[in-house]
Amino acid sequence: MSDLVRQPIPVPDEQSAAFWSAAADHVLALARCTHCGTRVHPAGVVCAQCLHPEPSFEFTPVDGRGTVRSWVVIRDSFLPGFRDEVPFVLVDVELDVQSDLRMIGRLLDGPDAALSQGDRVVTVFEDIAPGVAVPGFALEART
Repeated sequence: MSDLVRQPIPVPDEQSAAFWSAAADHVLALARCTHCGTRVHPAGVVCAQCLHPEPSFEFTPVDGRGTVRSWVVIRDSFLPGFRDEVPFVLVDVELDVQSDLRMIGRLLDGPDAALSQGDRVVTVFEDIAPGVAVPGFALEART
């Protein structure tokens, strides 16, 4: 376990278990409303699009490519598991699979990466414990 990051371990609940199970296999699977087809992240108790009185979501794989909307450099850690990780960058990404579908994650290229609004990223996974992976992002190769 010495090669793994000592971050807090996600604790899946009924609504997020399928997301974390897929992430453990390095697959980004997002909730999709079975009534209207809208993808959401994270899954809620009701679909924000159709407000169906009997919400139902299925988790379907997506490719995880997207565009950087914004970012912040974290320079201080309030959680002990991240003290050795600072500074790091959190990016706000709009995923290609659906407009206005956003996800926030760590940019694994490091805090010195040349980053601009509109940069293209792809989802990658950090293994933080045996059988537990957290999605993050990496810059796509620039041509």
